[in-house]
Amino acid sequence: MTRSFFYQLMLSAALALAGCSSVNQRTAERRPFFQPEYELGSHGRKTLFDRVVELDPGGLHVKVAANYESDAPLRIAVLPFSDRGSANFVVDKIPLTFRDRQERAIWAWTDAQRLRRSLVGYLSGREFYVLNPIGIDAVLRSHGITDEEKLQRVTPQKLGSWLGADAVVYGEVVHYEAYYLALISAWQVGVKGRIVSTHDGEHLIDFDGSRYDVNVLPALTPQDILINSAESLLQLRDIQLARSEEEVCRELVLRIPVSESLRLEIARQALETDVRDENEEAPAFEAAPVSMTAVPLTKW
Repeated sequence: MTRSFFYQLMLSAALALAGCSSVNQRTAERRPFFQPEYELGSHGRKTLFDRVVELDPGGLHVKVAANYESDAPLRIAVLPFSDRGSANFVVDKIPLTFRDRQERAIWAWTDAQRLRRSLVGYLSGREFYVLNPIGIDAVLRSHGITDEEKLQRVTPQKLGSWLGADAVVYGEVVHYEAYYLALISAWQVGVKGRIVSTHDGEHLIDFDGSRYDVNVLPALTPQDILINSAESLLQLRDIQLARSEEEVCRELVLRIPVSESLRLEIARQALETDVRDENEEAPAFEAAPVSMTAVPLTKW
């Protein structure tokens, strides 16, 4: 089987699958909102089969407190992540850049912020009110919290009073590096951290894990080896790194149990706000002020 025939076969299969999954835009059914969702807690989560197919040896571990459901936090603040790595571009554990102190500080902050924003994004799709990191950083800077050491000195309870949060998320980048060996290339991105209650300092969630985004291009002939070695370098593109960041955060968030009490609380608050707004608007229509000069006095 030639390579071109193999690629054509794969393309045909992909187009066939796309055709099977496409939506008929001419469907006239009236489809209501608010239906049960299939695979709500598993869609996007790697199975053992996925990890074998994609050669992903990474692992994820999430430890949930026994009383999480009763103490689940409604408002969450994801604090700045730390990065204690080399802050250089590393391939096969060998740094390929030699950045100065200022450059390392900027790159460490960049790496940490990328993972922080990914975690914020996936938490925001859950049953939490997730505070905007821009506001969090503004509050921390106003209190002189400008590095990891200073942040660790502040208790979760104090942070909760500053930010108005029920829990804070601490995080650390533990892997952020590339691997390359001719026909194999990969990104490894890993993070660990904890979600801590700002009411009593209890660890509600402890998490750590990493993901490999691996590309393997088998080859039998010297020509194929040369071509595939060059192609595998494409795996080290920035877009592949971004996908690795999102994947590890997505899978960590998927492992946090869904809190039905928080879902009900968010719905209750929204309904209360809606009723309150209606009551405040009603007087403007029911009891509009009457101008006495516009009404003849003979009618009074």
